[in-house]
Amino acid sequence: MSDIIITPFPRPAKGEAHVPGSKSISNRALMLGFLSEGEVEIRNLLQSEDTEVLQTAFKELGVPVQKGEDHTTRIRGCAGLPPRSSGELYVANAGTVARFLPASLSLLPDGDFRFAGSEAMMKRPMAGLLDCLSALGASIDFSGEPGFFPFQLHSCGWKPDELAVDASRSSQILSGLLIAATRAPHPMKFQLAGDTVSKPFVTMTTEMIRQFGGEVRFEHPFYSVSPGLTGPQNASYIVEPDASAASYFFALPIAAGGSTLIQNFPKNSLQGDLSFLDILEEVGLSVTRTGERVDVCRSHAMRSVDADFNAFSDTFLTLAALAPLLPGPTRIRGIGHTRHQETDRIAAMANELRKLGQGVEESEDSLTIQPNRERMIELTRQGPLSIKTYDDHRVAMSFAILGSHDLHGNGEPWLRILNPECCGKTFPTFFEELARMRSLTHSHS
Repeated sequence: MSDIIITPFPRPAKGEAHVPGSKSISNRALMLGFLSEGEVEIRNLLQSEDTEVLQTAFKELGVPVQKGEDHTTRIRGCAGLPPRSSGELYVANAGTVARFLPASLSLLPDGDFRFAGSEAMMKRPMAGLLDCLSALGASIDFSGEPGFFPFQLHSCGWKPDELAVDASRSSQILSGLLIAATRAPHPMKFQLAGDTVSKPFVTMTTEMIRQFGGEVRFEHPFYSVSPGLTGPQNASYIVEPDASAASYFFALPIAAGGSTLIQNFPKNSLQGDLSFLDILEEVGLSVTRTGERVDVCRSHAMRSVDADFNAFSDTFLTLAALAPLLPGPTRIRGIGHTRHQETDRIAAMANELRKLGQGVEESEDSLTIQPNRERMIELTRQGPLSIKTYDDHRVAMSFAILGSHDLHGNGEPWLRILNPECCGKTFPTFFEELARMRSLTHSHS
């Protein structure tokens, strides 16, 4: 396992951060392209492990995917009927792929697929989705523990036209079914059973189905989907920058002072994670949105917050890692479902913050962090302390932003991030971008 030592920012942050295309939008666009008729061009597609895993699966199914210049990818849509209806498909640790791909392939009248994932994926519960696919007509055989990877999916099309869906542990279950339903043999109605976590991601899904020429309606508690996708306007689709990836640079002024800006977020962004900007305003940063540009500046005293992150939980780690720099206890709520993601994210953050001498109270659904700056200085006085990342990209990136703070006041590094390669999942160039932003502080001095 490699590591990377984080060099603190010598001066306040200043300049534009470059973040890749949204992972959530990229994989939805690829799935909707697969279900469309004819070729679809996807621009600004995220180039990362998660999107590579899905494109590799398409190639296994005989569906052509071609990469062009400037992160442009072309996929030959097959209306959900790929040339190959059997095979072995590997989803790595990509949650969207793990839910979206089996849902769409369960539509095939006679399909036979073996699904496998990484060691971490084998711990992520899949029963919610697979119970739905069984109710729709598929049969599933588990190689190991029932409800988990690996498994064999035998598809024979969807029989019922109505289904109750419990998305209380993962909104990706509902999103995967809604996307697949655009190629169902008949109109589908999905009834919500209980609450849905991360609701903005379901809204993203329904809006993207419309952008690809599909028809979906929501009248609580029912989602109704009519079959058929014509593809996006002009057979071309542009992916927004990733709001979750942007959260690290939006929050950088907490650690380094100064300001950052990111371009190309459309006014009507599909991404609920931009709500993290509201939290940053509560913390005391100034946020300005002008057209497609977002500027974040530290110009006031910092404050601690008590906030519900349920709707944009990917960003809770960003705030949790920076809580040691805030003046009082930070409470983060509504995040129980993140215990079943790339790792148990609440436990991971609690472990590493305690390692830094912070007071941490952990409940099933929340995290409360009591800052202790003196203890953190003391524990890192002899050199960089190692942060374990649990093969979770968000743990790695969050603590890298904390390490950008000049804790000892002399520019000496005090944090080491283990296994930085895990950022390849969504942001392969994260550490290079952080270093570039650090170099800008010299040019602006």
